[in-house]
Amino acid sequence: MHIHPTALSAEPNRAHARSRGAREAALLALIVVGAGVGMVSGARAAPPVLSMPGEEDFQPDLGAASESALLDDLARLDRSALLLGNMGGLRSALSRQGISLAIQETSEVLANPSGGARAGAVYDGLTQMLLQMDTGRAFGWYGGTFNVSALQIHGGNFSQNNLMSLQTSSGITAERSTRLWELWYQQKFLDEDRLDVRFGQQSLDQEFIVSQNASYFMNTMFGWPMVPSADLPGGGPAYPLSALGVRVRARPIDSLTFLLGVFNGSPAPGNNGDPQRLNPSGTSFALNGGVLVIGEMQFTHPSVGAMISPDGPAPLSGVYKLGFYYDSQSFADQQFDTAGMSLADPAGNGVPGRHRGDFSVYAVADQLLWVDPREGDRTVSLFARVMGAPQADRNLITFSANAGLTMHEPFLHRDADTLGIGMGLAKVSGDAGALDKATAFYGSGYVPIRGSETYVEVTYQYQATAWLQLQPDVQYVFTPGGGLANPNDPTRRIGNALVLGVRTNILF
Repeated sequence: MHIHPTALSAEPNRAHARSRGAREAALLALIVVGAGVGMVSGARAAPPVLSMPGEEDFQPDLGAASESALLDDLARLDRSALLLGNMGGLRSALSRQGISLAIQETSEVLANPSGGARAGAVYDGLTQMLLQMDTGRAFGWYGGTFNVSALQIHGGNFSQNNLMSLQTSSGITAERSTRLWELWYQQKFLDEDRLDVRFGQQSLDQEFIVSQNASYFMNTMFGWPMVPSADLPGGGPAYPLSALGVRVRARPIDSLTFLLGVFNGSPAPGNNGDPQRLNPSGTSFALNGGVLVIGEMQFTHPSVGAMISPDGPAPLSGVYKLGFYYDSQSFADQQFDTAGMSLADPAGNGVPGRHRGDFSVYAVADQLLWVDPREGDRTVSLFARVMGAPQADRNLITFSANAGLTMHEPFLHRDADTLGIGMGLAKVSGDAGALDKATAFYGSGYVPIRGSETYVEVTYQYQATAWLQLQPDVQYVFTPGGGLANPNDPTRRIGNALVLGVRTNILF
C-alpha cells in the first residue's frame, strides 16, 4: 500500500507492514541517515588563497651582510616573504622564462571537547603547488596565462568522524591523495583587457559564488556554499575537484563584470560512489556528465578607475553579485521511488525516482563599513551570501546562508592581521524531512526529523612573519547534520558541538 509520508494515518494493515518489513525498515533507516551523513564528504571549500609571488618576494633587500652566516639566514627568514626564498636561484631562472612558482602548506588541528557524535581531536593538512606561465614574458604572446596546480592532501576528516555535520569545520578536509587540481589556459582580448576566455580543467570556487571577506574563515561553507556541495553531482567542480569547461568574463563598463561558464555536469566519471575516489588523481577529464551552466553578474562601487574628490572622504567600496547555475544531469528523488511510493515503505522498490535537471540562484555582497580616519589599514567589512535551490523533490539542501564581519588591523600596528566573526545556515529540504517522518512511521527505532544546521565562528589570522600565519579558531555547531540520530547513542540526536582549532599557513 502506498502511504504518503506527510499524511500518515493508522491504516488496518500498518502492524502487518511493520512486522513484515521490520528488518528492511531498520536497514532503510540506516541508509537514510547514512545518506545525510554522506553529504559531509561532499561539503568542501576552496583552500586558503595562494597568491603568485613576485621577484621582490623572493629577492628581498637585506642590507649589508653581517659577519655571521647564521645571523644572515635569520635576517632572511625574518624579511623574506617566502620560507625558501629564491630556492637556490630556481625562482629567478623560472621568472626569466615567464614562469612563476608558488607552494603553500596548510596544517591544522581541530578538536571538539564537547558535543558531536564523539569527542576528540584530528589533524589534517594540505600542500598546494601552483605553476603559471605568462606567455607575454615567455615568448611574446600578449595576454595569455597557462596555469597548472596540484594538491597533496593528508590527515583525517574531523567533521565526518567527530561531528557528522553538513557544514564541515575545515575547508581543506578531503580524501588523502596527491592530485591534479586545475589545468587551464586564459587569453585576454580587447582594449583594457575587457574580455578574457579561460578553457580547460577548472574549479568553480576560484571565481564563482565567492565572497572576498568570507575567505578568512576556516569553515567549509565560507568558501564553496552548502547548496551546491550537497545538491550537485560530486558536490560540483570545487576543491579538490574540477571539471572541463569554458569560462568567459566580460567588463563592458567599469562597474559591471559578467561571468559565464559551461562545464561538464559532474567532476567525476559517474555518480555511483565517492567522486574523489572515482577520480583519485584528478586526471579523468570526464565529458559524459551532462552540462553545468553557471553565470554571474558583478557590480562594483566605486567602479574601477572612478574619480574620487581629494577634499572628501573616500567612498566605502562594495561588490555585489547575482548568479545562477543549471545542471542537466538526472537527480534522485528525496522522498519517493520510481513507482511513486515512499522510499521508506517496505512494499516499495527502494529505487529513488529521477528528475531531469536542477538549478539554484544566489546573491553575494561585500561591503566596506568603516575606515579608521587616522589609520587607513584599519577597516571593518560586512559580507553576506544567500543561495536557494527551490526544487525540494531533488535537493537535500534547499537554502543556505553565510554572513559576518571582518576587521583588518584589529590592534594598532598589526596591519596584516584579521579578526572575523561569521555564521552559516543550511536548511534540509521538506521532502527529505518527510522521508524521515515516513522512516519513523515504518520503522521501530528513533528517527529524528532533520530540519536545519547552524554554526558560528570566531577566527583570528595572526601574521607571525611574511611567510608564516597562525590562526586560532572557535566554532559552535547547532544540530549537527540537521538533527541526525547519534550513532553512539541512537536514542538521541547528535549534540551541539564546540570546536576549537588552530591553523598554520606557510609560504615556501
